[in-house]
Amino acid sequence: MGEAKKLYIRTYGCQMNVYDSERMAEALAPAGYALTDVPAEADLILLNTCHIREKAAEKVYSELGRLKSLKAGNPDLRIGVAGCVAQAEGEEILRRQPLVDLVVGPQSYHRLPEMEARVRAGGRVLDTDFPAEDKFAHLPRRAGTPAGPTAFLTVQEGCDKFCSFCVVPYTRGAEASRPVARLLDEAQALAARGAREITLLGQNVNAYHGEGQDGASWSLARLIREMARIEGLLRIRYTTSHPNDMADDLIAAHGEEGKLMPYLHLPVQSGSDRILKAMNRRHTAETYLRLVERLRAARPDLALSSDFIVGFPGETEADFETTLDLVRAVGYHSAFSFKYSPRPGTPAAERAQISEDVKADRLSRLQALIDDQARAAQEAMVGRIAEVLFEKPGRLPGQLVGKSEHLHAVHAPADGAAPGDLRRVRIARAEAHSLAGEIRPG
Repeated sequence: MGEAKKLYIRTYGCQMNVYDSERMAEALAPAGYALTDVPAEADLILLNTCHIREKAAEKVYSELGRLKSLKAGNPDLRIGVAGCVAQAEGEEILRRQPLVDLVVGPQSYHRLPEMEARVRAGGRVLDTDFPAEDKFAHLPRRAGTPAGPTAFLTVQEGCDKFCSFCVVPYTRGAEASRPVARLLDEAQALAARGAREITLLGQNVNAYHGEGQDGASWSLARLIREMARIEGLLRIRYTTSHPNDMADDLIAAHGEEGKLMPYLHLPVQSGSDRILKAMNRRHTAETYLRLVERLRAARPDLALSSDFIVGFPGETEADFETTLDLVRAVGYHSAFSFKYSPRPGTPAAERAQISEDVKADRLSRLQALIDDQARAAQEAMVGRIAEVLFEKPGRLPGQLVGKSEHLHAVHAPADGAAPGDLRRVRIARAEAHSLAGEIRPG
């Protein structure tokens, strides 16, 4: 048997891309590929791309340019572009970058071994179709290698919301949910391999409506309750959600299911009803705030994070001030905020744009407010006990790092604990981006 070929995957963007990269590696394992962290060792390099951030495509082309020297030194090296930029750019990538051998969209990873064989035979391959078959049903089941203490599990893909700023419906396709039985099998396998926390992923994860073993359509809440029964699985999270799909049973699960962590990422994007309408968000600031009230009534210690876009076409200073008002009203533990940047093919890209200086000023003011709230949330933990799932060694000898139930990063002297252990930690101080504490007995 020959020496294993080496596969290097660079992953950009969201947690779903992290999950997809793992599955691509598993799909290529039967073709003789083993992962490497060193691009110069690789026989196949895959860039798993994200199209959400500004100038995403240009960053991919820049990275491809940096790979030219590797290809020049190793004519047998094959280079592929996967993910959402691959889906959006397609033939343009092959035309613009002759060194690229393979372009594959997010719905076709199960066909990677076939594509790789065609590339090795001397061809160039483009596959950005939305195939009728479920890619997950054709991907190999997860191997028996140990899992880390935390793991991702994609349960839903695509989005039907068509927010006017977003490319996801065009790059990931329509909403599709995976069958319950397959997800439970995969979650059980992850737990058996050492995963103690699983984050359920989807572009619009709380729209999950997978087919259950009973033939009925299951909600995300029902899936979470069933998954919570898996032995060895201690924690469940999910991301990313849409306010319009936060159903009653999911709100109830936050108050009733102990393994569902008290942390929720609930994007709102703007506090202005006029801008929300222009974004095609189909909710208002008021309905969002009432939803937050219901969630906190069910789980009073719920930590919230969100997404915000500033400088959306047509946003006035008054519109922006309403966003600041909403942030003050909610009180976030953290948030992601961005300047609006046009995405070709989306409705908002055709509208008159706001100057970069105005965007930058608004982003700075919003982030200062969010940073103040995040700092207050960190400081409020001092003196309290947090349940911390330790994930890996810390920067200092004998130190472990993990996450609290509210997703705070926490480090503490190991004191006999190991990665994968869930321990009570008394928080001694709040640092810039983490909490420091000591493990309590018991």
